Amino acid sequence: MLAIQHEYHRPARTASRAKRHLATARVLQGTNMPVDPEVRMLLDRLASMNLPELSTLSPGEARALSRDRRAFLPPGPEADVEDVVVNGPEGELAVRLFRPKTEAGRAKKPLPVLVWFHGGGFVIGSVQESDADCRTLATLANIAVASVEYRLAPEHPFPAAPEDCFAALQQIVARAASLGLDGTRVALGGDSAGASLAAAVCLIAQDRGGPPIRFQALVYPVTDSVSIETPSHHHNAEGFYLTRKNVIWFREQYLPRPADREHPYASPLRRKDLRGLPPALIVTAEFDPLRDEGQAYAARLLDADVPVVLSNYAGMIHGFFSLSAFFKAGRRVHDEIAAALRDALQG
Repeated sequence: MLAIQHEYHRPARTASRAKRHLATARVLQGTNMPVDPEVRMLLDRLASMNLPELSTLSPGEARALSRDRRAFLPPGPEADVEDVVVNGPEGELAVRLFRPKTEAGRAKKPLPVLVWFHGGGFVIGSVQESDADCRTLATLANIAVASVEYRLAPEHPFPAAPEDCFAALQQIVARAASLGLDGTRVALGGDSAGASLAAAVCLIAQDRGGPPIRFQALVYPVTDSVSIETPSHHHNAEGFYLTRKNVIWFREQYLPRPADREHPYASPLRRKDLRGLPPALIVTAEFDPLRDEGQAYAARLLDADVPVVLSNYAGMIHGFFSLSAFFKAGRRVHDEIAAALRDALQG
């Protein structure tokens, strides 16, 4: 199934019509449409494995399960990989740099860079687990990808993760020349919790005077940590990989203080003014509890005169981006993100 895509370049004059289109996307991609057959095969396979519900596990057990789930995925394309260390707000942070294999060693000219934040509900996931996706994006877009190992909750609750990610961005830009990167051509991106962090770092950079960011690629982002009462949270609560119980459990680990959930760095949708943010590509999935808040953030950016492309992938579930080995749609979204990055950073 193809994605429903809406692209807005002059949102200030078309906001009401665009909102109707966003609402139409939700109707067209509602629960009356079938799950993609490739998705159904994977869901049936996972059901047969009787894996424990994440919300019943300790954070350590959840991380181990996440690593085990990823172990059977194939590696990404060949790339030049370099592990570096940057200074974070409370110690060193690991960053893994990916360059296209054609750019062996150091490129003849500095490469634009995508600073990437992995998913995992702010509790699980790692640079290693997002390795294949970063290799793929670096290769397809012909850019460098810098993947950040930010601190995880509950050991390090909000605001540790966004502060780590912003500090890593600052360090990468400051050291761009020595790393063979072009610090004037920078994009941010991530999937799920990582997409929420990318959106938050765009806000932080705006609040703190830079660094300049050209583009944000947000794959099924968490944009509202306050309310989990949207139709997609209820319609897709069970049986579609990410469950409502998972979402609540992740939130409790990352944001144990309810007051913090209102903060725009935890809930970008709660930001009063989104004007002046970088152009965005927002990817959502039909059978994802997070679908509606991703679409709502696209509408808010649109109202703020920020160019937005919203792609809602029919029949897909949360996680399909990282499961591209199983889903054709996962490979299409890699292509879509890479094309958007080429336009934003190479043009």
